[in-house]
Amino acid sequence: MGTLEDYSKIRRKERSKDDAWIRAFLARAGFGTMATVQGGQPFLVTRNFAYDEAAHAIYMHGAKKGRTYDRAKEAPQVCFSASEMGRLLPAKRAMNFGTEFGGVVVFGRLRVVEDPDEAKHGLQLLLDKYFPHLKPDVDYEPITDIDLNVTAVLRIDIASWSGKEKKAPGDFPGAFTFDDLKASGSR
Repeated sequence: MGTLEDYSKIRRKERSKDDAWIRAFLARAGFGTMATVQGGQPFLVTRNFAYDEAAHAIYMHGAKKGRTYDRAKEAPQVCFSASEMGRLLPAKRAMNFGTEFGGVVVFGRLRVVEDPDEAKHGLQLLLDKYFPHLKPDVDYEPITDIDLNVTAVLRIDIASWSGKEKKAPGDFPGAFTFDDLKASGSR
């Protein structure tokens, strides 16, 4: 069994990204998927999230019961991933077809945020990320203690991470997006 640093190593070094790229990616990624383990069985859950650069942590919200909430209390080791798909890259040989992509993998510990001020901070980060055009006390009521009674705020304290990206030249022959396929009716 390796260390978290071992798990974060990227085989294709030319695709490895630095910490600044990882922070920027986590700021723009629409959602992420978190893996936990219960009784030897891995589980995945996809969630909205907000990266807090100052705390070097990821905040999410959820129910105050259920598998994720229980894992935070009983087995807090997690792996979290956020990714995005770029263009599809055709080739002359089937084995050379490819896809542009970007992604981040995080290893850390999940915990339930108990401090009300930190919980409100985590929820506000989520609101600011997904609804930046709306403001508390102007467009909606600010987060209250009553909200915290029914909503769990979860935090991943990041121990290790890695970022990876594959990009082809802009004029790559025949490159197209998955959305182009859907728009053309090919799917």
